[in-house]
Amino acid sequence: MIAPLATGFLTLMALIVAVGAQNAFVLRQGVLQQHVGAVVAICALSDAVLVMLGVAGLGAVVTEVPLALRVVQWAGVAFLAAYGVLALRRAARGDALTTATEQGGSLGRVVLTTLALTWLNPHVYLDTVLLLGSLAQTHGPDGRWWFGIGAALGSLTWFAVIGYGAGRVRTFLARPVTWRWVETGVGVVMLALAAGLALHAPA
Repeated sequence: MIAPLATGFLTLMALIVAVGAQNAFVLRQGVLQQHVGAVVAICALSDAVLVMLGVAGLGAVVTEVPLALRVVQWAGVAFLAAYGVLALRRAARGDALTTATEQGGSLGRVVLTTLALTWLNPHVYLDTVLLLGSLAQTHGPDGRWWFGIGAALGSLTWFAVIGYGAGRVRTFLARPVTWRWVETGVGVVMLALAAGLALHAPA
């Protein structure tokens, strides 16, 4: 029980730690201290659902349907590339992250944005449903569920840390130069992920 639980936790943390669209948005909300609880809950619960679907075997089903896998992969390339370009554009403009310019974020808008960044990002499915789902199967019929629980706990831990932790260092993160570097990092990582996904995607 402990081994697959810990393995799932650490594997998820290793996958999720890269700066991406979802992480950047959680950081943004943390700095602004707006609807952080809702954002963290949506991200963590969404990851938990996707991981458990992978553990249940959905990933194996998808891989058996070449067309479905191809659509997911190329949609992921388009999504990641587009978001990467937008992030680099924001970095080039030097957009500052300040509460004065971000006051209009209603709960409904934040919830919809969080859901979109989570469920419309095909790369999330590749990480959670396919990769984690496949790794879970190596732990046997019972161990795979503990692996999934560990991964879900890893997601909750990560999003809680960056969401609530960002508020404690908001003065640093809200500096234009700091956020420019964050956006640059997001853009570069997203474009790199898009390129890697394109190279491994079927024609």
